[in-house]
Amino acid sequence: MTAVDANDVANPAVAVMARRRLRLVKTVHTAIWALFVACILAIHVAAWLGAYVVAVAFVGVVFIEVLILLLNGMRCPLTDVAGKYTQHREANFDIYLPRWLAQNNKVIFGTLYFAGIAVTAAHWWLSGTGPGNP
Repeated sequence: MTAVDANDVANPAVAVMARRRLRLVKTVHTAIWALFVACILAIHVAAWLGAYVVAVAFVGVVFIEVLILLLNGMRCPLTDVAGKYTQHREANFDIYLPRWLAQNNKVIFGTLYFAGIAVTAAHWWLSGTGPGNP
């Protein structure tokens, strides 16, 4: 299926509709992204505060997104939706993020996610209250 281009000057009505839909997809995608970033950061905060069960809950919430990405070839499904409304394919065509952040998103937040898991596990274990401690 060919994308409906938001910049189609030959058909202004189609372009307006495509721009609106692309804006909606980008807005939803950015909001979901922000939710997961907040969860990743909350893992660290909860671990430092000793709220290990809360940290593990945030790990689980983010893990759902990890599974979705894995099942979709490491692409967010909303990227494909946004692709229906534009021919552009810059790193941030589907989300309201700076290009450098969109390009490095998985590395930056993947690292923070796994670091959060490690911090949670270490703090919980060292507290003497974690699984495997008497």
